[in-house]
Amino acid sequence: MRDEPEFQFGGPTHIVRPDESVHDSIWTTYLFVRDNPVGPNYERWLHAYGCGRWFNMVRDTATHEIYAIYNMGDPKPELGRK
Repeated sequence: MRDEPEFQFGGPTHIVRPDESVHDSIWTTYLFVRDNPVGPNYERWLHAYGCGRWFNMVRDTATHEIYAIYNMGDPKPELGRK
């Protein structure tokens, strides 16, 4: 188990950046509108005071239980949960 301050939250993962030619309302949604789920959430994290690498994590926002850790660029893992 590692200390939480060693890591920095980087926001949700698997968010697709819109093309620069889209309407302002699409950019507004991309920049400011995010889900705030209770339960499993796909997130980016930085090992700031260690190796300095970014990684993805599936973490329960209610219990902080970690379901999966996987590399940036990898697809979302199937959790086998409902």
